[in-house]
This record gives sequence, C-alpha cells and structure tokens, in this order.
Amino acid sequence: MSGPQCCSNPPTLNPSAGAGHVEQLGGLSSYVSGSPDSKLAILLISDVFGYESPKLRKLADKVAAAGFYVVVPDFLHGDPYAPENADRPVQVWLKDHGPDKAAEDAKPVIEAVKSKGVSAVGAAGFCWGAKVVVELAKSELIQAAVLLHPSFVTLDDIKGVKVPIAILGAEIDKLSPPELLKQYEEVLTAKSEVDGYVKIFPKVAHGWTVRYSDEDEAAVKSAEEAHQNLIEWFAKYVK
Repeated sequence: MSGPQCCSNPPTLNPSAGAGHVEQLGGLSSYVSGSPDSKLAILLISDVFGYESPKLRKLADKVAAAGFYVVVPDFLHGDPYAPENADRPVQVWLKDHGPDKAAEDAKPVIEAVKSKGVSAVGAAGFCWGAKVVVELAKSELIQAAVLLHPSFVTLDDIKGVKVPIAILGAEIDKLSPPELLKQYEEVLTAKSEVDGYVKIFPKVAHGWTVRYSDEDEAAVKSAEEAHQNLIEWFAKYVK
C-alpha cells in the first residue's frame, strides 16, 4: 500500500456522522446501524482512515436500510492513518495495524453479533479492509464477502476463499490494477465450488466507493452502482 494512491483524498473524519450510534462490540468501539432484531449482519471493514469516515457510515446506513444489522468496528483502535503526520508514513503506520491482527480482532465481534441472535454474517472490506475480509472468508467465519478496491490481496488469498465473493475494482488503481483483477477472476473461474465475480469500474480510481466527491456526478454514480452491487450480493448469500 505504498505510494500516495491509497491515501489520496482523505475523508474528514466525524465521530458523530451517520444515523446509527457507537457501542462496544467484541471489545471494539463499533458504529452500528439498522435493526438489532435483524437475523442478518454485515461487517464493513474500513480503509486506513478508519470507521469515522462519513461516507463509510452513510453506506452502512444504506446497507441497514436493505434489512441488515450493520457493524463498522474500529479495527484501528482509535489510530487511523493521518497523512499530515510526516513522521509516520503509511509503511510505518502499517507495522502497528496489520490486517492479520484485525482479522483476529474480528472474531470476538462476530461472536458478539451472533450472541444477539444473528444467524448469518457477511463482510465487505475497503482497500486495507479487503485483506481483513479475505482472511475471514478463508476461515468461513462469514457467509459472503465483498472486496472493494482491495490492497495486499494475493492470488493465494483468492485461492483460499471458501465463501461467495464479489470483487469490485477500479480501472485506475496501482494497488489492484486491472491486470491483477483479471488474475483474481481467472482463479475464481477455476474454483467452481465458490461463486464469485470480478467487476472493473471504468474511469474511477482506488478508493472511489467511499472517497468520492459529492460534486462529481459521474463519481457519485459509480460509487452508488458499487454500493448496489454490494447490497445485491449480500441479499443473495446472507440469508
């Protein structure tokens, strides 16, 4: 995730954004939206900017409106990446925030959600969060996965996935360029036992689903299309 692309256009974080609320789940502060009576839960796993991103919370509310109980945990423990901190470039920050550790942190969150009566859990990850989701998809802790402009995800990761997976990528992306996305697709095509697809969105860049400009009509339209794909995938497989 080196290079500026993962970290361009950072959101203005807002701890009070969204229609939901923050509560403790599985030992982590988590933004929660939707009916706690829903038997179907979705985890949204943030990019390096964390769970206070207003557009991520807005998406959580949108997924909740489709009938899911949505949880956005703070896997960064109150320490999102801050581009303005020149003493701590992203490579240094990542040493404190490995996706493998976050995948372990996700287990008690999933247990906490299931203790509320939830019977099926899906997870979507953005950039950094996509690597966390792929780890959960390998161990079948979730019923379905969506990766959005993934970072760090290898072909071996995709080979190890055991649940239905949708991969939504960008045409302009140094972290998961179209050539790599097409290799993911080849792996999924060869894995007949796991349903999955890869979709490459034209004319958008890494991060476009949660870091778009409201003034850019085309960017908003692409983000909303990806959001709809995400909701449709979970409606199909988290039930």
